[in-house]
Amino acid sequence: MLQDLLNVVKKRFNDDEERAEAEKPSFKCPRCQNSVTLEHYEELHRVCPSCNYHGRLSARERIAITADRDSFVEYDADMRSCNPIDYPEYEEKQELLRESTGLSDAVVTGEAKIKGSSVVIGVMDSQYMMGSMGSVVGEKIARAFERAQEKNLPVVMFTASGGARMQEGIVSLMQMAKTSGAVKYHSDNGGLYITVLTDPTTGGVTASFASLGDIIIAEPKVLVGFAGRRVIEGTIKQRLPDDFQLAEFMQEKGFVDLITERRKMRSVLSHLLKLHGYTE
Repeated sequence: MLQDLLNVVKKRFNDDEERAEAEKPSFKCPRCQNSVTLEHYEELHRVCPSCNYHGRLSARERIAITADRDSFVEYDADMRSCNPIDYPEYEEKQELLRESTGLSDAVVTGEAKIKGSSVVIGVMDSQYMMGSMGSVVGEKIARAFERAQEKNLPVVMFTASGGARMQEGIVSLMQMAKTSGAVKYHSDNGGLYITVLTDPTTGGVTASFASLGDIIIAEPKVLVGFAGRRVIEGTIKQRLPDDFQLAEFMQEKGFVDLITERRKMRSVLSHLLKLHGYTE
């Protein structure tokens, strides 16, 4: 009798637990289609536990899991884009994005520590106009390299971009030369530059500072390239490999040095910095 009662209570308790679990918000992986609770997905820093799919992070989230606690000091936080070619509604769109993302533009730069090693860090954010590179993005990145040179610090740059920002016309394209020149100046003076390619890194960003790192790291299976697959296939009239422009393909071809999972990124960066003499 007592055992029957205990079984009923136990079943009800288990049913309530299962119901509560089922009612939690879930995340369905776009790659493997498996579902996990959104809470668990966020705990894993947006990495699918089934197939290792690496979801996108905001710039602030990326800094939080990379830099030592309370060590980040932002550069040029108030820099704002103008409208150099009077593109219709560009200024209004910028204002809406600033309100919704809390960012001034598509990159956050500053100084931080990674396991005690001081660095200048830049993180692009695809939430802001798909991380497109306009005048402010180019200027902030160029200034970051200049400050790194002044302070004899290495640079770690997380890239995520759809390319140039068409709303700024030729001014946007000029940022490729500006950022590349800043990287060259930093390199000529002996500075270390580590690039971390995240999903996606394409267009003019790939064709400039993202490709110029002394060490180029990528997260697993991220998209890296210049033009899109359909454009290239249409131009060369050939079918491209299924893994074309994925990080693993780029590593095989010598473009990427190392593929590192998100959970290991902070440790790998710290190891590389210390290996090159940048210690506490």
